[in-house]
Amino acid sequence: MQTSILWFRTDLRLSDNLALQAALKDSDQIIPVYIFDEQWLGKDRWGFDRTGPYRIQFLLESLKDLKVHLQEVGSDLIIKRGNPVVLLKSIGEQYGCKNIYATKEYTSEEIAIENKLFADLNVHLFHSNLLIHPDDIKFEIQRMPEVFTAFRKKVERYSEVRSPFKSPESISSPALEKTDIPVLTDFGFEEYTPDKRAVLPFKGGSLEACKRLDHYFWDTEKLSVYKETRNGLIGADYSSKFSPWLAHGCISPRTIYEEIERYEEEVEKNESTYWLKFELLWREFFKYTAMRYGNKIFQANGIKDKNKKWGYRPRTMEKWIDGETGDDFVDANMIELKETGFMSNRGRQNVASYLVHQLNLDWRAGAAWFESMLIDYDVTSNYGNWIYAAGVGNDPRDRIFNTQKQAGMYDKSRAYRKLWLD
Repeated sequence: MQTSILWFRTDLRLSDNLALQAALKDSDQIIPVYIFDEQWLGKDRWGFDRTGPYRIQFLLESLKDLKVHLQEVGSDLIIKRGNPVVLLKSIGEQYGCKNIYATKEYTSEEIAIENKLFADLNVHLFHSNLLIHPDDIKFEIQRMPEVFTAFRKKVERYSEVRSPFKSPESISSPALEKTDIPVLTDFGFEEYTPDKRAVLPFKGGSLEACKRLDHYFWDTEKLSVYKETRNGLIGADYSSKFSPWLAHGCISPRTIYEEIERYEEEVEKNESTYWLKFELLWREFFKYTAMRYGNKIFQANGIKDKNKKWGYRPRTMEKWIDGETGDDFVDANMIELKETGFMSNRGRQNVASYLVHQLNLDWRAGAAWFESMLIDYDVTSNYGNWIYAAGVGNDPRDRIFNTQKQAGMYDKSRAYRKLWLD
């Protein structure tokens, strides 16, 4: 009888989980495991918490949802905290198994863990969080187009999105060790009441992801006007807000894509429905960029190897973080981030440009603050967007946002600034 570990990472769902599907096919019994990696629970080089309270709370909710769904199909979830390599080897010894199934990651710290596990265990990795499987990309990763538009056109022309897998009806597991889901205070953070001004009371888990999808597509049909409203700043429905659930793997991009296709058949197909597919491809583009360029996406000179000198002044950085720069549009967005763990895409572009081009501060510090604070932090999207903003990424131009002009365009009534500054 083959017993295998199913190691959950950023794939906290049962539906369309390629690692789970493979483990079920190859194994008689499965041991589902999630590990809070200590290296992501400490401080970074800038003194920020690598994982702040908003993201941890969302993660805890997602794990609770996952545990419930596993129990419903006959299994459970073991939750540990520490070094994944040590803990997974120990669990393997405890249950007499040497096979681990997991979702592939694409950046250095995650890959380092995978490589250490390969030394002692049979590790099987799967591309569960991609829209387009690498086997279906019609070019070598090292020769992928550097500019998004060229990438998008090639993918749209030559690649297909595979259909997502359904959730399994049952999972067989041995008698599993009983472990509890931690609470926020276990990580050194105080419980908090969500800010009433927040765009949405985000709650983690695959069930909540499906509720949000149903609301945005079917209950309100807001998908039909997505392109027109996506640059909004206030409220739940100016954009899809799928990013937190995508970042934690509570829903797969293929599931969203399939639902867009169904919406186009049953409701309408227009520029807005296409534009959400367009945004999913942006997310995909950053993942393939990480595959191609590795650690360059974290380095000061980026993937362009531009020889730029980046400054860092702690007090100036602190003012940016606290929304005290004197630029009211930047400040409003930064306060929203600090108080809720979320910021619109329009806001993110503006505050990043301001940090880099007006304050002349190191973009890596801005990326680290986003990593700490964002509910929807995704390593490839975060660093891909920051190198883009800093002019050391995929953008062939050096984009500089005129934040006051942007405020006039997207917050003409000043309602957003009043909401966060008054």
